[in-house]
Amino acid sequence: MKRGPFFGIIVAAGLLAGAAFVVVGQTKVPPEAIQSSVIRSPELMNRAWTLPVAATFGRNVTWQSNGSRCGPASIANAFRSVGEEETTEAEVLDGTGMCWTGFCIIGLTLDELADLARMKTERKVSVLRNLTADEFREHMKHTNDPGRRYIVNFTREKIFGAGAGHHSPIGGYLEAEDLVLVLDVNENYKPWLVERERLFSAMDTLDGDKKRGLLLIE
Repeated sequence: MKRGPFFGIIVAAGLLAGAAFVVVGQTKVPPEAIQSSVIRSPELMNRAWTLPVAATFGRNVTWQSNGSRCGPASIANAFRSVGEEETTEAEVLDGTGMCWTGFCIIGLTLDELADLARMKTERKVSVLRNLTADEFREHMKHTNDPGRRYIVNFTREKIFGAGAGHHSPIGGYLEAEDLVLVLDVNENYKPWLVERERLFSAMDTLDGDKKRGLLLIE
């Protein structure tokens, strides 16, 4: 069957509409649940922002442009903190063929995010999954190493009671308090502290047929 000149436009419009549905259709987390589910004590947050890696972000997070692009936004923020050139979503995605509609339809998996990072840096990029609780704790200690950047893939449901899978950089670990600083790239959430065990529980979940986990850039 010969396709008319508007076929490509119709297909693209359909993809965009589908992507918008995926983003809009995600379970919303009420603002009060966001505030009550994590720790934002000014004293603890100020201390967390002075940790060696968190300090390289300059207390500044560039927010994701829509609900599906947390992965590229996380890479862009991590790259900015280590002095890489590609420090925006658009620069991270440029030339990769990923998220070409403007949406990362159903979001990027941890493996896809690793592939995206490898296209844009010569640094070593590793996927860490199937971690034990003890292994996760050791990695949280290493989040304060200036030579490393971690991005965590987790489900919001385990922390906030609702919500879908998400990527965000980790800013560091307050070891004495056993709290992890998550530099949430969603403007509605903003950075927060959470107990290490709760973050592990949210990460130690399935995304399709694979476990979520950590992305390590070093």
